[in-house]
Amino acid sequence: MKTHSLQCRCGKLTGQVTVPRKGGRGVCYCKDCQAYAHFLGTAEVVLDDMGGTDVVATLPKHLRLTGGVGALACLSLTERGILRWYAGCCRTPIGNTAASRGIPYLGLVHTCLGSLEAIEASFGPVRMRVHTKSAKGHPSVMPLSQAVALAQFIPTVVLARLDGSYRTTPFFTHDGSPVVPRKVLTSAELAAARQAL
Repeated sequence: MKTHSLQCRCGKLTGQVTVPRKGGRGVCYCKDCQAYAHFLGTAEVVLDDMGGTDVVATLPKHLRLTGGVGALACLSLTERGILRWYAGCCRTPIGNTAASRGIPYLGLVHTCLGSLEAIEASFGPVRMRVHTKSAKGHPSVMPLSQAVALAQFIPTVVLARLDGSYRTTPFFTHDGSPVVPRKVLTSAELAAARQAL
C-alpha cells in the first residue's frame, strides 16, 4: 500500500498518511486560515498569492505520527474555534480538526506534505476552492468538481462515525480529550493576526 510521508519543516515531527487515495485537495481562503498562518509566522510559506491554504481533506484514522510527537501543539483562534494542530518546534501547520473527535475530519496543510509535485502525485489536483470571497483576488470557483469531491468524501465521514473508527486518531485520547492542552488566542493576539491580513 502506498503511503505519503509527513514532516514539519525542521524534520522533528514525522508521520505518514496511510491511505492517500482517500484524501481530496481543496484551497481555503477564509480569514481564519489566513490569520492562523500569520499568527504562526508562516504566512509566506502557507498562503498562496490570493491568501489561500492548500489543504488535503482526509480522516484522522489515516494519519499515523511516527516521530517527534512531543512537538505536537494545538491552538484555536477563539474559544469555540476548530483545533489547529502544528509543530511547536518550528511552527509548521500540520492539520485542522473539529473540536470533538466525534466529527472525523482532518484537513492536512500542504506545508507538512512535501513538494507540490509529491502532493499532486498522492492526492491529485485541487478539486474545490472555498470562502473565495475572502481571497485577495478572484480565484476561479469549481462547482462541479467540488460537488463530486463532497459526494465522495462525506459518506466516508459518516461511515467512520457509524463503524466507530472515528475513535482512531492521533489528536485525541481514549476519553476524547485533545492529546495536548489547547491554546486559545487572546483577543489581542487574534487582533494582531487579523491586522496582518
